[in-house]
Amino acid sequence: MAAPAVAAARPAVAALARRVPWPSTVAAALVIGYVTLFVLAMVHTGYDTWGALLVLPALMAIGTPILARVAAANPEKDVFRLLMLAMALKLLCAFPRYLMAFVLYGGAADAKMYHQRGSELALFLDTHSPLSGTFHYDLGMKVAGTGFIIIVTGVVYAITGPSLVGGFLVFSWLGFWGLLLFWRALQIAFPEADSRRYAKLVFFLPSLLFWPSSIGKDAWMMFCLGLTTYGVARLLDRRFGAFLCIALGSLGTAMVRPHVTVLAGAGLTVAYVLRRRPQQVSALGPLRTILTVVVLGVMVMLMLQQVSTFFGTNGTGGDSVNQVLSETSRRTSQGGSVINQAADDESPQFSLNPAGLPVAVVSVLFRPFPFEASNVQNLVQSVECFALLVVFIRSWPRLSRVPRWFLRRSYIAFAIVYTLLFCWAFSTINNMGILSRERVQVLPLALVLLAVPRPDGDRPKARTHSRPPLWRVQPGQWGGRPEPPPGTAALPGTTPQDHPAHHAPDHRANDPADRRGPRTAAVPGTAHRSGTAHRPGTDSTQGGSTRP
Repeated sequence: MAAPAVAAARPAVAALARRVPWPSTVAAALVIGYVTLFVLAMVHTGYDTWGALLVLPALMAIGTPILARVAAANPEKDVFRLLMLAMALKLLCAFPRYLMAFVLYGGAADAKMYHQRGSELALFLDTHSPLSGTFHYDLGMKVAGTGFIIIVTGVVYAITGPSLVGGFLVFSWLGFWGLLLFWRALQIAFPEADSRRYAKLVFFLPSLLFWPSSIGKDAWMMFCLGLTTYGVARLLDRRFGAFLCIALGSLGTAMVRPHVTVLAGAGLTVAYVLRRRPQQVSALGPLRTILTVVVLGVMVMLMLQQVSTFFGTNGTGGDSVNQVLSETSRRTSQGGSVINQAADDESPQFSLNPAGLPVAVVSVLFRPFPFEASNVQNLVQSVECFALLVVFIRSWPRLSRVPRWFLRRSYIAFAIVYTLLFCWAFSTINNMGILSRERVQVLPLALVLLAVPRPDGDRPKARTHSRPPLWRVQPGQWGGRPEPPPGTAALPGTTPQDHPAHHAPDHRANDPADRRGPRTAAVPGTAHRSGTAHRPGTDSTQGGSTRP
């Protein structure tokens, strides 16, 4: 008795399920769950935690229309869905980054100091007006470097309120826009590249998702480097606003890590010299090129001087560079993830010999190796590095075309010069944990090499069919079985509908684009390929029979 009742109820349940507006129902459930979580967080936690529940939807609301506009101008398919997924994942990575800093490491992270000092600055900004004569705040340190990130954190907190998790979300959001600018730069300056493959790499590589998702220098550098690279791409493609993007991005990186700004400036100078000249050059074209190269050279020299001041060295020569790099190696030769342990009274010397460049590239991009991992964090990082190494090896057909594209697209020159100089300079870092964080500043440009187009002979072939699938066939195209000649009996098991005259007409006969004439001469008693038999009393030009 129960089984028939259940069987009778199934159609009613199915009909009810079809009438339910599932998208609206799911959206309403998500809103109710979010509001419930927000209320519980307000009751049991402080603004440091529940403030993030206000910041997260605000960031999504600001970013969504911008991504919609970017996707609308992009010819590729499903770009908006990909970008929204990338932004959501980038924001969600702020939570494990927070847990790593304040749960795994117990708050022994720079983000704690930035949060405390930024909260104090935000309180000062709320109580003092810039127009008043008492607007003066002493950071207690120089602005360049750590002091500048304190200022950025204070400005962010003045807008959002001093929420620690909310600050992680804002900085992670800034890092996402840096990645987006890297992707747009590739599309502008290297349109032949496999931009979809590059998007999957640059948006979803675990290091780029995780490390620049904290309050600190990494997220800020990712945003400013992306802005600088976007300006470089516009400059190489002769688009408006290039110098403004380069100036703002370079200023942002110079205030935190001026030595990285020098590396980007060197790559830009080489790329600008190698860029393709237009077919029609004005009389002022060579003069403009010379002036631009001079300006770029002066900027690089000024940045070198800023680097010398930043690190407290004298001059900008090879001895000063060696001193800076050796001091960097000594400072990072501490902790449990050290590569080459140095003696306490010994300062490791760094060689400027370019013969060590291949080893430096491998060390910066692909270490730690799995056998070098000293803890779980290093082991996870080594898995990603090994996977990235495998991707580079398997992409050898693409990499073999890099020398050809080096001269055709100067953006490749910019990426290669910056990558090589970065690996040469940062190979002095002896701590795997520090190297894993610093590496994110070079990965977006190193991944450009993996987006080089495949060779023509190496592209996957499209699947071919011996004949078109049934669902793609126009009515009457198959033609059916041939009609037996007059005076011949029909084959056993056939019906009048099996003959070509009963099939639907071939509408291609009236297509003006296909007027090459019949492929074979019409013979009485034979069937045409269009599926109609030519018989006396029929009009074959219409594809069907008509009676007088």
